[in-house]
Amino acid sequence: MRTRVLPTRRRGRGDAFGRATEGIARAMGTPWFLIGLTLFCVLWMGWNILTPKSWQFDSAAIGFTALTLVLSLQASYAAPLILLAQNRQDDRDRVQFEQDRQRAERNLADTEYLAREVVALRLAMRDMASKDFIRAELRSLLEELDRRDGGPEDLDELDDRERDRARSQMHDRGHDRGHDRSVTRG
Repeated sequence: MRTRVLPTRRRGRGDAFGRATEGIARAMGTPWFLIGLTLFCVLWMGWNILTPKSWQFDSAAIGFTALTLVLSLQASYAAPLILLAQNRQDDRDRVQFEQDRQRAERNLADTEYLAREVVALRLAMRDMASKDFIRAELRSLLEELDRRDGGPEDLDELDDRERDRARSQMHDRGHDRGHDRSVTRG
């Protein structure tokens, strides 16, 4: 088993440092930071020019060396902090891109599934009997009954019992034909 020489960092501390660097980098990118830095430099130079010699700590005669050193130090820390913040943003963007890609794949799969279901429904709708088909079948049954009974007699002339029997036969034949049709299609 492998043991670690150095202790592993906890997630919370590393993340806190990253959040702090992002906060600093974000603050350095604001107009208020530039205004504050400008005021700091103006006060520094004004103090070292306008105050008595004994109170001055950075000589204007040698080009404000201490101010230059302070600004260089600030710039040398600002660049890596900005790079750290950009790296964290790149990591977040990469995760977001991966999530967007997965979401797009799921949406595409769902869309393809729905398209297949719509096609299946359209095919099923073609197999269903239309009103015109049912009417034509009923007309042919009536004509067949008329021929079998001996002519084009009107159903109104038959007595009630014969009319009910003829209608039930029409219904039974239509039901049997529909059943036969669904068996052959299945």
